[in-house]
Amino acid sequence: MKPKLLVWCLFVIASTAVTPAFADQVLVAVAANFIPPFREIATEFEKATGHAVRVAAGSSGNFYSQIKNGAPFDVFLSADMERPKLLEDEGLGVKDSRFTYAIGRLVLWSPNPDLIKGKETLRSRNYKRLALANPKTAPYGVAAMQVMQKLELWDSLQPHIVMGESLGQTMGFIESGNAQLGFIALSQVLDPKIKGQGSRWAVPTNLYQPIKQDVILLTKGNDNAAAKALMEFLGSPKSKIIIERYGYELK
Repeated sequence: MKPKLLVWCLFVIASTAVTPAFADQVLVAVAANFIPPFREIATEFEKATGHAVRVAAGSSGNFYSQIKNGAPFDVFLSADMERPKLLEDEGLGVKDSRFTYAIGRLVLWSPNPDLIKGKETLRSRNYKRLALANPKTAPYGVAAMQVMQKLELWDSLQPHIVMGESLGQTMGFIESGNAQLGFIALSQVLDPKIKGQGSRWAVPTNLYQPIKQDVILLTKGNDNAAAKALMEFLGSPKSKIIIERYGYELK
């Protein structure tokens, strides 16, 4: 059974609808962790080029399935390297267009400023629910699972875990109070909307495998000037400044 293609959560990162002033439009699938910096990148890209950007936010695993089933995306910014490579190998991505645009960081975050005191918080059980993204669909969920396995907590914490299909949904669980804390991307914590709020533990990178995030030009976007221009813009100094400001490392 095909996945529901309209689980995309499409929105426009522009203050107005597409107008004749734009030369072209690019439809981009963006892993939920990268939405905060991509908002700024898209705004700068539109100013610089006149092209319009439309964005779908979600999990890398779901996007991969949607693209295989005909979703009309031009560019895919994944939270891992594996799915863009698979799309390239399967002929759905343009050969040699793929590159690592960011290396992500994992954090344990709570809106409660007094809750998180480092890794010992996980053992303390001063919470009812711990949120993380589903490891089957989200690379940051895989990283969270690796952390708990290394700390020998994965099995014992199972009754407390709630899973989101993406980091966006995971963040929603925490913000709504359905979970008191959760594993999310550092970029989400550095979003100006919540920056400085709550408490967090920056998870040491030796507890999980590097989260290398690749972008690929999809075959549908190969004849789209806006898609090719966006790929180039993602590697520009202006984009790199934004990416680093949200806590990502560059390759």
